[in-house]
Amino acid sequence: MKVVVNEADYGQAVEKQLREYKRKANVPGFRPGMVPMGIVKKMYGKGVLAEQSYHIASNSVFEYLQKENIDYVGDVIPSEEQGAFDFDNGTEFEFIFEIGEAPKIDVKLTAKDKVTYSKIKIDKKMHTDFRTNYLRRYGRLVDADKVTKDEALNVTLDNGDMRIEEAYVGLISMTDEERKPFKNKKVGFKTKVNINELYKKPEQRAAVLSVKPEELEGINPEFELEITKIRRFADPELNEEFFKMAFPAGNVTNEEEFEKFIDEEIERELKRETDFMFVNTVRNFLIEKAQLAMPEEFLKRWLYVINEGKFTREEIEKDFPAFVKMFTWNYLQKHFITEGELKVTAEEAKAEAMSFAQMQFAQYGMPSAPADMLENFAKQIMDNKEQLQKIYEKLYEQKVVDYVSSKVKVTEKAISADEFAKLAGELA
Repeated sequence: MKVVVNEADYGQAVEKQLREYKRKANVPGFRPGMVPMGIVKKMYGKGVLAEQSYHIASNSVFEYLQKENIDYVGDVIPSEEQGAFDFDNGTEFEFIFEIGEAPKIDVKLTAKDKVTYSKIKIDKKMHTDFRTNYLRRYGRLVDADKVTKDEALNVTLDNGDMRIEEAYVGLISMTDEERKPFKNKKVGFKTKVNINELYKKPEQRAAVLSVKPEELEGINPEFELEITKIRRFADPELNEEFFKMAFPAGNVTNEEEFEKFIDEEIERELKRETDFMFVNTVRNFLIEKAQLAMPEEFLKRWLYVINEGKFTREEIEKDFPAFVKMFTWNYLQKHFITEGELKVTAEEAKAEAMSFAQMQFAQYGMPSAPADMLENFAKQIMDNKEQLQKIYEKLYEQKVVDYVSSKVKVTEKAISADEFAKLAGELA
């Protein structure tokens, strides 16, 4: 697309910009604001002319695209065919621009279109592990006769120079291989250990030995270890006292309801993963169905230009398949947002921020954070433009997925965790 601009187009804008430079110019020998315009033009005129003429030319392209209702992808960029400009002597300049014309979307969704919602099947191990971890919140440490798996050990460490009483060794944080030397051992068991292997992190070793991390060097890591106490978590009894303590709302009052609660909690936690994969499933389905012919060569050039040399053309080429997939998905989302007249309200954005805040607190051991703390954290999120933008993008994406799901046939399928992981990798 070619655009010609002359002095009548850019003259006033150039003069205005030069007057602004004159007002601010700091030139030795002249008071601020008193620099002669001739000097200002000599110093800045060429650059201002180039800037303003390009600005006017590119704006006219955008106005034309809008007027003619031409849809495009990416942005308007200077053409590789663009010749040199003589801003010293010329008054009329021809700019050549490139645009990536957007492909037409013609996607008709019906009940004949099928999409699968893959759901992770809860197996016995998953139930048992979650149940064990949940009960540990209300369990207690009790003395044990010997090490069986993941007990907590109190030990004495002695290397001749240092003797540490009541040092703690948590088997739960170890691998099965690392636990082997302690398996089936009783109080009084002695063995040689390397403290660097026993406590992986320097800060752990420093805390156990009561020294500063920088003082660890020079300490003999070979210690004799003696087990002085073995303790393991004992599950609480599933009696009336436990149910009242763990479920004050009274929603779980017996063992049968408790087992059902465990499965529901697992499903709730897994739902985030399954919902996320369903988004990817819908994304891939729509990209495949739409078969959009994106202007790929233009997009590669556009990526190179807008990143101002941060990436080489080879790097862009390497990562381009993933980019064009993401770009196509975003383009399709805009289409369905318009088609379905989808909106995200400020209330929905706030609710999402509150949900995110709650999840953050839960990760740090506060599953029931006070309402005012959640409100304050959510407000911080909403006040951050970048985070707020991500929230709106997420919600709009979910609206598109829900809209598409209402038009097609969605079949739920239960699969194993391993099958789910494999499928998730394929869809990424």
